[in-house]
Amino acid sequence: MEVVLVVPLALCNDYCHPGYHTQMKKEGPFCCYKCVPCPEGKISRQKDMAHCLNCPEDQYPNKIRIECLAKSLNFLSYDEPLGIALAVSALTLSATTLLMLGILIKHGDTPIAKANNRNLTYSLLISLLFCLLCSFLFIGRPQIVTCHLRQTAFGITFSLAISCILAKTITVILAFMATKPGSKMRKWMGKRFTNSVVICCSLIQASICIVQLCAYPPFPHLDMHSVPEEIVMQCYETNILYYILGYMGLLALVSFIMAFFARKLPDTFNEAKFITFSMLVFCSVWVSFVPTYLSTKGKYMVAVEIFSILASSSGLLVCIFSPKIYIIILRPELNSKELLIRHKKQKCSPTLF
Repeated sequence: MEVVLVVPLALCNDYCHPGYHTQMKKEGPFCCYKCVPCPEGKISRQKDMAHCLNCPEDQYPNKIRIECLAKSLNFLSYDEPLGIALAVSALTLSATTLLMLGILIKHGDTPIAKANNRNLTYSLLISLLFCLLCSFLFIGRPQIVTCHLRQTAFGITFSLAISCILAKTITVILAFMATKPGSKMRKWMGKRFTNSVVICCSLIQASICIVQLCAYPPFPHLDMHSVPEEIVMQCYETNILYYILGYMGLLALVSFIMAFFARKLPDTFNEAKFITFSMLVFCSVWVSFVPTYLSTKGKYMVAVEIFSILASSSGLLVCIFSPKIYIIILRPELNSKELLIRHKKQKCSPTLF
């Protein structure tokens, strides 16, 4: 009779199941080990694996870390509630801006429409309309064209809007100084000077965007690592956004300071106090944008920027134009030349609104 010798299996512990790997114990026999869960991003498919395996870049481990699953694409689309809500908000605000522009054009010969340069008012509303419409460049699958236009369109249109606000503030100050006896400020009054302010301030931002676009052009990029279970489709951009925000912040700060000191100048339709509040709202939105933007990932970074664009644009619309629209529609008796002359004679304060 043949005798079969079986080598006994010496184990100090049970087998390590899939999803775990073996790790030698510091104390005890050399054949003893403990089972440790696979670290994040790794799996093990067999018993007693000494090392866990990495998943491919386009895959991620399941919850029990025994197999890899395909990652889904992540970008802000029109098919999801967040994208739909932002798109509808942008369309609503754009329609509101067009309505305000139509009302002011229709009543363009009235004193309140002419106050503080009627053409600047129209330019400001048109630039705000384009600011709102550029939100649509951020929604949808990133493409080469949209990546190139996103921050460029955002930066130029917003800088144009703030430049118009700065020019309106300067108009208020110059109008007051020109009324003083012997003042030489009257030669600075007129469309040529205000147009020069708007064009120069806007050209600086356009130059910043063009230089950045030529030196470091953005392009569609797949981020495999920011979100563990998703592939983030985004526009790979350098620091162009921070240069744009820095220049916009400088323009807004100058506008805020000048409007703050001009808010009590004697003028019947003085917009300076409304510009002051609008710049305060504008700066608050974009100052809070930076930490929020840096703390989010994936499509929510894009959503934060779109929300900031919509919030700051609506803040400018409400603060600057709602008093004008209110008087034109609901208080037309205040929008008269006779009232303007009477208030000037009485040297009233600029708090007619």
